[in-house]
Amino acid sequence: MQIAPGVDATTWQALKLDDPHSSDWDAAIHILSARIHERYIGPIDFLITSEATKPASERRYGFTVLAVDCMLVETLGAFVEGLEDTEGKSKKTFCNFLRTRKIFAVEFTTDELAEKFYKQFRCGILHQAESGGESKVWSVGPMLRVEGNAITVNRSKFHESLKAEFQDYLSDLRDPKKIALRANFRKKLNFISRA
Repeated sequence: MQIAPGVDATTWQALKLDDPHSSDWDAAIHILSARIHERYIGPIDFLITSEATKPASERRYGFTVLAVDCMLVETLGAFVEGLEDTEGKSKKTFCNFLRTRKIFAVEFTTDELAEKFYKQFRCGILHQAESGGESKVWSVGPMLRVEGNAITVNRSKFHESLKAEFQDYLSDLRDPKKIALRANFRKKLNFISRA
């Protein structure tokens, strides 16, 4: 079974990661980077780029972009927390990621806002194929605009912020002193490589 492009699960399983200074850590982080870029970031970059020259009113991929990015938020949250899956923990994992990661925490300043985003976008798009309440997906303006009960999210800025958060996470994983973060990463990828 491939866990990343051209990477079989046995490649991951053979890595020597008990030594925090092992050169295998570079390979481990590369596997995660390749997996996330191929499954999530690359396809969304492609969709956003394909609409870049269109006027905002003619861009149509907002729901697809945000649906995939919401899956990525939950996926990265599971890696950060060391969760094998998020069954029964989806909301907590998703909201924790928005509230605790450096870039998103600037926008998601309250638990209530993170939970509203989770309900209206993550759950709304993935379960009902629509945003909840009066909330909207857009491709211009600030990343988030909150007006009463409505949230307008700029799908392009949200995606760029998520990519930056992922790069920060990879940088953190490169630090041998981040023992707990590395242990959580290993737990999640060990689970994936056995599935």
